[in-house]
Order: sequence, then C-alpha cells, then structure tokens
Amino acid sequence: MPCGQLFIVSAPSGAGKTSLVKALLARCPGIAASVSHTTRAPRPGEEDGRHYHFVDVAHFAAMIDAGEFLEHAEVFDHHYGTSRQSVERSLAGGSDVLLEIDWQGAAQVRELLPAARSVFILPPSREVLLARLRGRGQDDEATIARRTAEAVAEMHHYAEADYLLVNDDFETAVAELASIVAATRLATARQREARADLIDSLLIAPPDSHTTAIV
Repeated sequence: MPCGQLFIVSAPSGAGKTSLVKALLARCPGIAASVSHTTRAPRPGEEDGRHYHFVDVAHFAAMIDAGEFLEHAEVFDHHYGTSRQSVERSLAGGSDVLLEIDWQGAAQVRELLPAARSVFILPPSREVLLARLRGRGQDDEATIARRTAEAVAEMHHYAEADYLLVNDDFETAVAELASIVAATRLATARQREARADLIDSLLIAPPDSHTTAIV
C-alpha cells in the first residue's frame, strides 16, 4: 500500500482558509484534516477532539519536551501544535492528511517531511482582508488592527509554499484547491506505487506468451 500524501494549507487571518479547507474535505474523499492541539479556550460551537485538542499550557509544554509535535507555534498568544504520531500513522496507513497551520508550522513540517505539498492562500485585497476580520464580530478595533498587521507579516512568506491561491471567488478557490490534491495524487511516482499490478500486467509479458513485433 502506498503511503498517503501530506498537504499543508496556510494563510493569514481573514483569508478564508478554514472555510476553504472545510469545503475541500467535503468534496475530496480520502483526505482528512489533522486535529491540532491548542492552549486557547474553545470558541462557541467547538468540540474537544473534533475541532482541536484543548490542553493547558503545562500539558502543551510537556508534549514539546517529549518531542510529540511535528510542528508547533505561538499565534496570538496561544500555542498550537500537530501530533507527529497521529500524522505519521495516518500517512503510513495510506490516508492523505491535511494540516491547516500557519507559515511557521509549515516551515517546520517541510523540513521534517519534504515530500509534503504546501499551499498558501491570499485574500484578493487588503480591504477585503480587513472586512473579513471585522465581519467576525469577535474582536475590538485594537485587536483587529493587531491581526491585520500580523496578517501582512504572514503574507510575506507566501513564496515558501508550492502553490499560491487567491480566495476571491469562493467556489473557484475550492476548485483550485481540489485540483492541487487531484494533480498530486496523479503524480507518476505515486501512481507507480498505487497501480503497480496494472503497470506490471501491461509491461511484463507472461512467460509463455509470444509477442509479435508490429512494423
């Protein structure tokens, strides 16, 4: 069984990353999102183990010391991390895995797992980015200003990814994200493993066969 493919999706706050990932997972079978650990409190509607593994700072620090994270980073005063064992187990079982992480985490994962494919998502304009941040209705203006400044800093790392998407029209962006998954799955190296029996049956003649050259 061929190993699964690891996909990394990164974006600044306000780019619509979470909505795009949710739509992608609904559209593409055979790929699942890794559930990250975080020290932040659950938001309304979030469930432990489904959206995140919610842990306290001491627990998170212990996991770092034990080398249990594939990547971890501090974002907006909270810690986020991806379980290395969980991801590697899924990949070894042939399942594709998607990591929805920031650029810092993406850099760490690419260093450890260079076969991962990474995507960076940009908003169509600074104005749209600001409108999306305000549209959440969760933050005051000071927090929005801070998030905007940090988003601009994050966007400077777009060129580190393998693919770049602009989330202007949502359906177009989802289709483009799905096309990256499809193209990666169709790469010759992966297809050679997945379809080894077919390729052998097409290329290797049975011992008792008689082939006739066609001129």
